[in-house]
Amino acid sequence: MVDGDTIEIHGKRVRLNGIDAPEYDQQCDDAKHFRYSCGWKAAAALDAFLAKSRPVRCEFVSWDQYGRFVGDCFRADGSNVAAWLVKNGQALDWPKCQTASKTDP
Repeated sequence: MVDGDTIEIHGKRVRLNGIDAPEYDQQCDDAKHFRYSCGWKAAAALDAFLAKSRPVRCEFVSWDQYGRFVGDCFRADGSNVAAWLVKNGQALDWPKCQTASKTDP
């Protein structure tokens, strides 16, 4: 597990395109002001989702400001990983994190 919006494939980190999720060690407050490990929860949900249909395939979109590969990723069954995270409340749809044009790696 890396965090809720970054996965690792063959030792390479891939930032999921178009979403933002909590960092692995991030804490959040729920509606009742109860503090919980939202970053761990998002990463664990992502890990469980990916484990149900492997391998994961990522299509290159761009490089981010940290030099990470940014990609659109899909499970073996075709499910869009980022869309699932947003739909299930583990990440935010974050157009700022989306790259409109592709750049060769």
